[in-house]
Amino acid sequence: MIVRSFKDIEGTDRHVKSKSGTWESKRIVLAKERVGFSLHETVLYAGTETSMWYANHIEAVVCVEGEAELTNDETGEKHTITPGVMYLLDGHEKHTMRIKQDFRCLCVFNPPVTGREDHDENGVYPLLTEPDPEPETV
Repeated sequence: MIVRSFKDIEGTDRHVKSKSGTWESKRIVLAKERVGFSLHETVLYAGTETSMWYANHIEAVVCVEGEAELTNDETGEKHTITPGVMYLLDGHEKHTMRIKQDFRCLCVFNPPVTGREDHDENGVYPLLTEPDPEPETV
C-alpha cells in the first residue's frame, strides 16, 4: 500500500515544472510504482497556451479548478473545460489548451510516465520506461 500527499512531493523530483513555463505537475504515482498508470495533479497557468500531442500515451483529465478552452487541433472543435468536466485523449489527438483561469486538474496516463518527461518540440512526451527490478535472492 502506498500513501502519500501532493504536499509531500512539493519540491522533490516528482514536482516537475515545464521548460515552457506554462505548467507544473506533481506526479504522485509513476511508472516505478508498477501499477500500469501514472497519476498527476497539474496546474496550467492563466493566460498561457500549450499545444500537446500524446503520441505515446492515453491521457484522462478531470478539471478540479479554473477554466480552459480545449481545441482539438485535428478537427478545430473547441470545448470549455471547467470543474467537474473530464476529457479523454483516447485517439492521441493533437490539442491546445488556452488557459482562462489557473487550471488545476488530475491526470491519468497509460502507459505510466517516469516523471522525467517534458513536451518536445512537437508537444510529445517521449516514451520513457523504468528498468525491470532486480530479482530478489533468497
